[in-house]
Amino acid sequence: MIKRMVIMLVAIGILFGAIFGYHAEKSRMMKKSMASFQPPPATVTAMKAEYQSWQPELKSVGTLRAVRGVDVTSEVSGLVTAVLCKSGADAKEGQVLVQLNADSDIAHLHSLQAQAELANTVYERDKKQFEVQAISQATLDSDASDLKNKRALVTEQAALVEKKTIRAPFAGRLGISTVNPGQYINPGDKIVTLQALDSIYADFYLPQQDFSRISRGQAVIATTDTYPGRTFTGRITTINPKVDPATRNFQVEATFANPEHRLLPGMYVSVQVKAGARQQYLTLPQTAVTFNPYGETVFVVESGKGPEGKEVFTVRQTFVTTGPTRGDQIAILKGVKEGEVVVTSGQLKLKNGSSVVINNAVSPSNEAAPAPKDE
Repeated sequence: MIKRMVIMLVAIGILFGAIFGYHAEKSRMMKKSMASFQPPPATVTAMKAEYQSWQPELKSVGTLRAVRGVDVTSEVSGLVTAVLCKSGADAKEGQVLVQLNADSDIAHLHSLQAQAELANTVYERDKKQFEVQAISQATLDSDASDLKNKRALVTEQAALVEKKTIRAPFAGRLGISTVNPGQYINPGDKIVTLQALDSIYADFYLPQQDFSRISRGQAVIATTDTYPGRTFTGRITTINPKVDPATRNFQVEATFANPEHRLLPGMYVSVQVKAGARQQYLTLPQTAVTFNPYGETVFVVESGKGPEGKEVFTVRQTFVTTGPTRGDQIAILKGVKEGEVVVTSGQLKLKNGSSVVINNAVSPSNEAAPAPKDE
């Protein structure tokens, strides 16, 4: 009985030994296989880092403002008798826009003119009488003062009558008028907007660190989504001598010729100021740079020898110092040398030493001045 139990225990031990040995050998073989396994190389795009000539530019967004623009109003109240302007038309300087009822004012002016003529007659008569000592000097002085007062009242009333005729203060384009004959208007009521459009201002702001790079006369290029693909060229005419303490920005005013009246007050424009001499920058597409909280990195492609002497490409991750951007491009100040091949897309699947295959059939854009394309 004991012998049979010993034989059974030995058999069970051999069985478990075989099972454990099998699993141990299988695990060892799997580890060996994984150690010898090489993942397939990742497909990336790449290009050489090369120097390019850059024109330093300052960019901002501005608002257009008419060189001369005003909402025409009335200084006096009155009833509109005639509207002589047409909405949207061009007006000349001094052109009559609206006429207010001035009948009573003109009648009062005639009355004052008659009083002034009488005062002048009295003064001339008394002056002759004073020469023969018929009246005193005080009487003649009183007559002279009365004449001046009457003439002043005539001038005041004539000015009031003139204000009943509302004229264009300068040449420009009229806006939409909602004033109609028979309407009563009060002082300050808007009649019509008038904008001089032959030249136009663009107001924009730049940070204080760029103040030394700005001067009057610098060229400014403006673009607007109203006219895609078209640029407008102007010059800086005024630089505000005060920096806004809330934003630390300063205001710049540029003037643009606008003979076709395409630019209108109130539009926004993107502006670029050519600031300083052209510079040479080592340039890459912005897609080549990975921006991280701990710094910017790129993958540099290196070649080596693989099995059987075949050439293989691997990548090396390196930190870089970036500079200004221009369109799709970014300047690399440190970390990459001229002529080095840098991965421009496909970095997410890479790490140091990863094998890569370069395929530039579809490469990221690398334009200095990209434009939208309809495809």
